[in-house]
Amino acid sequence: MIEGWRWYGDFDRISLGEIAQTGASSIVTALHEVPYGEVWTRDVIATRRNQIQRAGFSWQVTESLPIHERIKRGDGDLTELFANYRQSMANLSDCGIKVICYNFMPLLDWTRTDLNAPVATGATCLRFSLPKMAAFDVYMVERPGAEKDFTPQDLAAAKVWIDQSTPESREVLTNAIMAGLPGAYERYDAPGLREALKPYEGMTHSDLRANYSRFLSEVIATAEELGLVFAVHPDDPPRDILGLPRIVSCADDIRWNLAAVDSPANGLTLCAGSLGANPANDVPAIAREFADKIHFAHLRNVRKDPDGSFEEAAHLEGDTDMVDLIRALLAEEKRRTTEGRKDCSIVFRPDHGHEMLGDAAKQTHPGYPLIGRLRGLCELRGVIAGQA
Repeated sequence: MIEGWRWYGDFDRISLGEIAQTGASSIVTALHEVPYGEVWTRDVIATRRNQIQRAGFSWQVTESLPIHERIKRGDGDLTELFANYRQSMANLSDCGIKVICYNFMPLLDWTRTDLNAPVATGATCLRFSLPKMAAFDVYMVERPGAEKDFTPQDLAAAKVWIDQSTPESREVLTNAIMAGLPGAYERYDAPGLREALKPYEGMTHSDLRANYSRFLSEVIATAEELGLVFAVHPDDPPRDILGLPRIVSCADDIRWNLAAVDSPANGLTLCAGSLGANPANDVPAIAREFADKIHFAHLRNVRKDPDGSFEEAAHLEGDTDMVDLIRALLAEEKRRTTEGRKDCSIVFRPDHGHEMLGDAAKQTHPGYPLIGRLRGLCELRGVIAGQA
């Protein structure tokens, strides 16, 4: 397995020199400064690649080549957006980047309600609190019909939180929910988010699946021609958010996604944390079922609460059996080697580490501290070595 590390380029407070000290060999990055829908030019991609290579790393996976919201909505004439996307694919391929991680989550990316939840060690972690999410949705965004998406227990806990909240705590919650949007992309306050949700009103899971299928039909044939592979990232969290449907949340969803366009280029990012937050998911079993379509892996762990809340656990301490999951990925690499495939080694990266020791002073992207992720990488490295 190839040790990767997420790096946000010019937006990142962690330098390539510091990453080199972790022992990781492959940078996972994107052109976060380019607005959605615009072409990633070959020159800009090559400049970023050369910067990474001069620092001693490879760049094999882009995370992410984002999909414009109009494509997710199926909104109007999408000819230019699809053409731009395919041109970006061609430019990435020309520069030797052959794996595209992406997601099809409407409007929001990964969503948390707490960026600095305390853990027993004195470190902090990312957390998703269902009562806080209900409070935000029902009482702050005031989305019509939001109450129907929560249980009476959720709503009661949300009312307690909102009654005890202050303007400052409500602002902290809003900022946490917006934190999953990488790079220089638009954030919303609660009223702004209510307006941003309006174009999605009435969208069903079937509607989103139809738009997703159209996207795949527009790009996968080109990916085959270019020697690229796509790796869809599961929904995070694996549940509908703010009335927005999510369609990559469980094994059944993945079966549909991969069958929508049956191609070796249509594959999966195995995100242990996103899938692990769904109590119905057996993550090692999912890895074994879809092993031949796994083009990239995020290895992290979560600890779930009975009410649907969850938090990021240490990499070997959460609800997912990480040793068994790594065993499944190593078995797939061995199978590919036996078959003589070129893509034998799977790039993985530690994900969403705890903020610990001197991490807080660094003020990195939420969930992406230096020391916390280094701890995770070292633990995963040990498990992989122990399977040899």
